[in-house]
Amino acid sequence: MTVKDNAYEDAYGDLLAAVADVGYPRKLATVLADGLRGPRSMRRMAAYLRAARPHSMEEIADEMLAIVEQRDTWVRKKVSERAQASFNEFLNRDPEM
Repeated sequence: MTVKDNAYEDAYGDLLAAVADVGYPRKLATVLADGLRGPRSMRRMAAYLRAARPHSMEEIADEMLAIVEQRDTWVRKKVSERAQASFNEFLNRDPEM
């Protein structure tokens, strides 16, 4: 098992525990983990569940979607920054080469 697998399994276990702590079925944790896809997102969701103690599954689903959207926005930003850096490097290259 790799470190990445360990991080995922640990985060998934934390999410399972958080879902159980707020009184929802384990199946919900599986659905959330499938949607969140990564250990950081799962840990963030677990923290939300423990702090907010949401009153409905709809609130939980809304938060999951917000976490996913923020992660996707961050990924798009990083891809754009890398592309811009590559373009700038191209523009600033020595024309003699």
